[in-house]
Amino acid sequence: MESNNSNEINIELTEEIADGIYSNLAIITHSNSEFIIDYVKVMPGVPKAKVKSRIILTPAHAKRLMQALTENIGKYESVHGVIKDTEGVGIPMNFGGPTAQA
Repeated sequence: MESNNSNEINIELTEEIADGIYSNLAIITHSNSEFIIDYVKVMPGVPKAKVKSRIILTPAHAKRLMQALTENIGKYESVHGVIKDTEGVGIPMNFGGPTAQA
């Protein structure tokens, strides 16, 4: 079915991107013109972590992302229950495994 709606966009998702990148830490910084979100993977017993992906957003896009996340978390919790709040929990640099030694 053909559509004449000029607001539609065709989004391509390659197989490589569809696999995703695991991240268990996000670091958010901002300037007056952009928000930067660095997604990091921290591994047990490894004192060094790498940024796996960086997303740069305008302030308006960052706010829309926050609103979309809020809406989707609400939908998730209505089906699966309230997500446990982890506020105040430090970054588990060793995840309960042995601590790194020099």
